Amino acid sequence: MLIGCPKEIKNQEYRVGITPAAAYEAIARGHSVVMETMAGIGSGFPDEDYTAVGAEIVDTAAEVFARAEMIVKVKEPQPVERAQLREGQILYTYLHLAPDRAQTEDLLKSGVTAIAYETVTDRNGGLPLLAPMSEVAGRLAPQVGSWTLQKANGGRGVLMGGVPGVAPAKVVVLGGGVVGTHAAKIAAGMGADVTITDMSMPRLRYLDDVYGGTFKNAYASRGNTADLVAAADMVIGAVLIPGAEAPKLVSREMLGTMKPGAALVDVAIDQGGCFETSKATTHDDPIYEVDGIMHYCVANMPGAVARTSTIALGNATMPFMMALASKGWKQACADDEHLLNGLNTHAGNLTYYAVGKALGIDVMSPSLALKI
Repeated sequence: MLIGCPKEIKNQEYRVGITPAAAYEAIARGHSVVMETMAGIGSGFPDEDYTAVGAEIVDTAAEVFARAEMIVKVKEPQPVERAQLREGQILYTYLHLAPDRAQTEDLLKSGVTAIAYETVTDRNGGLPLLAPMSEVAGRLAPQVGSWTLQKANGGRGVLMGGVPGVAPAKVVVLGGGVVGTHAAKIAAGMGADVTITDMSMPRLRYLDDVYGGTFKNAYASRGNTADLVAAADMVIGAVLIPGAEAPKLVSREMLGTMKPGAALVDVAIDQGGCFETSKATTHDDPIYEVDGIMHYCVANMPGAVARTSTIALGNATMPFMMALASKGWKQACADDEHLLNGLNTHAGNLTYYAVGKALGIDVMSPSLALKI
């Protein structure tokens, strides 16, 4: 199979869909890899690293899209990229379709077979292609939140760890999954007073057993959430419903109960955000203020640490990429129900229920899509 990787064009997105290691693996198995020139430079991989393992370098993304049987990316295709997709082609990348009607409609119109990293599952019920970036985003969240808290950026002017005689920042993490756990660990490591919330009692027991001496936990009832948010210097939104739009856990009304200059960091923004007042921002202009509360809602947070993120993502995506290339998407998905869960569109049909529910679009069973 001819596998193509264009350079990412989203604002300050420096990651790349295929590492030289992944290209080497694909070529060793008899496939061909075509890279847009400079696609890997933002992650520290010059063109020479790709040509050294046998990949072809071309001058334009248009040539990659025109020739490749499978397009491998990091972020969702932008409008100019979506216009180049076609039926019979595989798109393998993050999509986050539930809050994005325009992208969903464009993918359906193109007929492309789109497999979303964020909905591929594993035998333990996890999301193996989302987890690496969740780890990165979780660890970044307290860092960018502490920057947002600085007075020069509109924040309260609170130091995460405090100093002798001055209390540390109060940090609340909404969601005890991968993002939330990593965010809580880093925030606690910075010296903050951290509480993590979740609605799963087994998960809270696990967090208490493993991290009870590091950070606190609380059940995510509406009342508990409201009280914790009102007392917080920083709130990190880390909730996830796989493939679906994130629930709104902090309303605009609740902002009025918060301390002026407190920081909200919405790691769920790719799925629409978990704060009512969230709107996607970029690394160029990452924060904005609503009712005196500072919001950090960058939709591609891991892109800020592109090399770490690219290598971590490539480690996770490569085995599935090899299966898709070696078997074809139908056989690969027929052999692996977890990869089949990643199928979001095929031949003009939406094949992921949570997206259809969010957007009011009819959904075809992915198992039925295998037959057309």
